[in-house]
Amino acid sequence: MSEKRSSAGSKRPDGVDYSDENITLDAHEDRWAWRARLRRNRATHLAWRSVVGIVGGLVTVAGLVMVPAPGPGWLIVFFGLMILASEFEFAQRILMFARRQVGRWNDWVMAQPVWVRGLVAFATLLLVLAIFWGLFALTGVPGFLPGWMADPLRQVPGVA
Repeated sequence: MSEKRSSAGSKRPDGVDYSDENITLDAHEDRWAWRARLRRNRATHLAWRSVVGIVGGLVTVAGLVMVPAPGPGWLIVFFGLMILASEFEFAQRILMFARRQVGRWNDWVMAQPVWVRGLVAFATLLLVLAIFWGLFALTGVPGFLPGWMADPLRQVPGVA
């Protein structure tokens, strides 16, 4: 298979060009034979595309709802985008953009002195603690937490 260029003009090693104007991936752009067969039939392609769109959309929206709360919100957003990117080119472009940005952030942080990396880690810890404090201030300490964990949390100012 010949290498194609992406919209940024770089060669993609898998030979797939996601820069065309189609909304969905074409049969020749698919690396899996069973999905390429689904795409060749208009009815099965529509059914498959609908299922992937609904499932991927629901997972992405659920992740976005979870972003402000403590937990794996961004991880679930990226997982939903991965589901959508298996069928839709716009999601593939968003996912590639997100991967580049996360890579750039990681490269920047790792190029900093140890004290800056420690400061970033400390700021991240403070953000997570602030999110947990806000969550517990709004909803109270969860009842499923054991007493040895819940009792000290109830002593924190602003947490009921």
